[in-house]
Amino acid sequence: MKILVTAGPTREMIDQVRFLSNLSSGKTGYALAQTAHERGHEVVLISGPVNISPPEGIRFIAITSAAEMHQAALEVFDQVDAVIMTAAVADYRPATRYDGKMKKAPGPFQLDLVRTQDILADLGRKKTTQILIGFALEVANAELHGKRKLKQKNLDLIVLNGPENFGAENSSFRLIDHQGISAPRTVDKAGLALLLVTKAEEISHQAR
Repeated sequence: MKILVTAGPTREMIDQVRFLSNLSSGKTGYALAQTAHERGHEVVLISGPVNISPPEGIRFIAITSAAEMHQAALEVFDQVDAVIMTAAVADYRPATRYDGKMKKAPGPFQLDLVRTQDILADLGRKKTTQILIGFALEVANAELHGKRKLKQKNLDLIVLNGPENFGAENSSFRLIDHQGISAPRTVDKAGLALLLVTKAEEISHQAR
């Protein structure tokens, strides 16, 4: 298979030196890209800024913003058999990017934000035969929101997890597919990577 993996955070620039982002380390996505490559798949890795070197032998696309990741994902989507989207894409970006560096001023500062593109939802709308696997980071009513995202975004599988996974060596999660939800599990990043690549392989085999 040809597998697209997205990884890391995005950065939404406020000015030339400040940005909005999150705590994603990219470890899960890079482990997935490595595992998929080792199992003989052709891999495209689209990554936001992280402190990890990309695996050798894959196609690597470095991006910064949600808009750049959206464009890159759409450009390769028709060429791949599966997408595993681990990237923690910012939900909002500044409405206006300031030129240069903003100066401090007395009193409060208001930053107007607008929504970024929902990359996985857009891929779900374009989906033909591709396998789509996404992540849902939820705190309250996690199962309800996870099941809703699975259906609304036309996904095959969702990894439901929480904020404690950011930067952690192990991943705690449940899997949601159209048959139901699994029991909670905790494995290291390599274990999660192997599980998800295997799931993609199984879904592909069942579809034949």
